[in-house]
Amino acid sequence: MPIGGPTLNDARTGRPPLNRDEADRALARLKDERERVAAALLELEGHHGFQLLKGAKVEGETRRVQAAVGARTATLWDLFDRYTRTLGAAEELRARHARPGQAQLAELTRLLTGPSVELAAQEVPLERRTLLASPSGERLTLAAVVARMTPLYEEVARTVARVDAVWSALLARLAEVEAQRRAAEELRASLGGPDPVLERLSAELTGAAETVRSDPMALARDDRADTSGLDALHAGLVEARRALAEADRLRAGFADRVRGIADVVARVRAAEAEARRVRADVLAKIAGTVPPPADLAAALADRLAALHRPGAAGGWHGLAGRVAGLEEAAHRALAEARSSAELSRGLLERREELRGRLDAYRVKAARLGHAEDAELGGLYEEARALLWTSPCDLRRATVALAGYQQAVNAKAKGAGR
Repeated sequence: MPIGGPTLNDARTGRPPLNRDEADRALARLKDERERVAAALLELEGHHGFQLLKGAKVEGETRRVQAAVGARTATLWDLFDRYTRTLGAAEELRARHARPGQAQLAELTRLLTGPSVELAAQEVPLERRTLLASPSGERLTLAAVVARMTPLYEEVARTVARVDAVWSALLARLAEVEAQRRAAEELRASLGGPDPVLERLSAELTGAAETVRSDPMALARDDRADTSGLDALHAGLVEARRALAEADRLRAGFADRVRGIADVVARVRAAEAEARRVRADVLAKIAGTVPPPADLAAALADRLAALHRPGAAGGWHGLAGRVAGLEEAAHRALAEARSSAELSRGLLERREELRGRLDAYRVKAARLGHAEDAELGGLYEEARALLWTSPCDLRRATVALAGYQQAVNAKAKGAGR
């Protein structure tokens, strides 16, 4: 294309050529812009999220993200390279001519402000192509190249930041969960024997870790890491480790734990014997049926005798559950035996309470002047006979006492009129 004279518009830019000062100012501004764009691109590639994606062997959704970031980054660098080459041509032209003439100024104007950057055909967006588009592709100004790069850069930066946030959160949580597994497995190894719960959790964690490392973006929810699966594994491993620690404590104090259980079993035996004795007394003195106390001491003693130091098969972890279960059963049996005795004693105490109430109302009747009252005397004797007869019918005695009380209270009201 011809370059116009000093007073003509450049046909390629549609504006008068820049003068020397304008060209120098535009060149300085664009050089500064080039440095800032280069710094931004280098900073992007140095970002932790970009480095995580770069060269990583990923799958699924993360592979798709990796490919998209790679393609857009390649486009950014190609656009920047074309931008740099065009600006470099302008710098070289200006350097060769200390006092550029109109031809040089027109060329500088074309390079700095005109559509001087030629894109490869494949770089032209589909929506900007035409059926008869030139194979050489689209031409852009330097400003248009930066405008084309800006949304690409922002999209890649957002994606890289998202990958960094998601992957970093997942890897941090995974490290915590794997630390719990290592601690639990060290305890299990020292205790010996299998731990099916830990084995299941460990297998699940292996699968989760593979997903975190190979396809973290499959675990992204609204630009945030979904750690719920890892959280559940962490909670399970904490509980498994707690159970193993309990087994370790059992190993350290096994003899004391066994002696403690033996003591509780002895107290169960004594409490059951007392409950049987009190029940026998009740059956002799109180009419009706009283359930016999449970005979649990013998079974508990058998379970205690079956405890032994673990061999290679069960390990301390398996024994810990049996010891804890036996401790709980022994304390439960002790409470049940004591409750049975208290129930029987309660019936005897009820009889004594009724006897005391009967005597109190007899005294009340005498104070009212009714000590010789035939009606009250008959009711008193009926209640007394029931309460002092063995076995005592508490239900009938309670009814008889209530009748006597009502009669005494009625006499008291009559005397008050």
